[in-house]
Amino acid sequence: MRALPEGLAAHVAGEATTLCQCWRLTLKDGTRLGFTDHDRDLAFDGTLFEAASGLSASEAVSEAGFATGGLEVAGALTSDRISAHDLAIGRFDHAAVEVFTVNWQAPDERLLVRAGHVGEVVSEDGAFRAEIRGPAAVLDEPRGRFFRSACDADLGDTRCGVDLTSPAYAATATVLAATDARLFAVSGLGDFGASWFERGRARFTSGANAGFASAIKMQRVVEGAMVLALWSAAPFPIAPGDTLALTAGCDKRFATCRDRFGNALNFRGFPHMPGNDFTLGYARSGSHNDGSPVG
Repeated sequence: MRALPEGLAAHVAGEATTLCQCWRLTLKDGTRLGFTDHDRDLAFDGTLFEAASGLSASEAVSEAGFATGGLEVAGALTSDRISAHDLAIGRFDHAAVEVFTVNWQAPDERLLVRAGHVGEVVSEDGAFRAEIRGPAAVLDEPRGRFFRSACDADLGDTRCGVDLTSPAYAATATVLAATDARLFAVSGLGDFGASWFERGRARFTSGANAGFASAIKMQRVVEGAMVLALWSAAPFPIAPGDTLALTAGCDKRFATCRDRFGNALNFRGFPHMPGNDFTLGYARSGSHNDGSPVG
């Protein structure tokens, strides 16, 4: 059973209570945002919690053992600090969330009732719904090394060591024409061959999708134009003149690490590991070098 702080316990034990819920979001860029279901702003722990922000929360779900619990927070897009654009480009994805029960007459009397991070976010018709995943969710994430022929590092991370800011592995492209929210032709990649940015990352730096990023599914020359396809659809229409920052991709094969990036010493796979053909193979009839039969 969770123990209440002394002041809050005394307040709850009284005949009437003045409790409210407060939510604090810490975004990936370090920005902290506070919201409350109370009818006036509250402040504590260095954070202003905005009132009348249209937020409400479902009942929290807790599971036995290591199962992932959670809750949902829903609200109208009434706060200037939560916009449909920011939700669409993923600014709130994976933000840390803290949920407090607070005595609004004495905010120092409060209890952190839940902590987690933002999962799936859905925005439509001027409202949004965000899934809050509890700490147990990280137990579903793969950890440790993968023993396989392909590299298990991410291109550009500390284990890989490739500098993705190098002009050899980064570029700026400008949209010439868009077929849909995933497929569009660009200029500015004349010095790079086809497939150079496949499995890499594209981030819009201007236009309606500024800030949105996606993995690159395909890079091809089609009828003389360089064409990119994204894995994730852009949330807003892609227009000619929109600019993107691109970083190279890697298929995690040893030959690519060696020949494209000159990074064989940092390859984090096991290229000589026997595959399924070897492990499932069997001896066949024939003869030894001395002519004696086999099998």
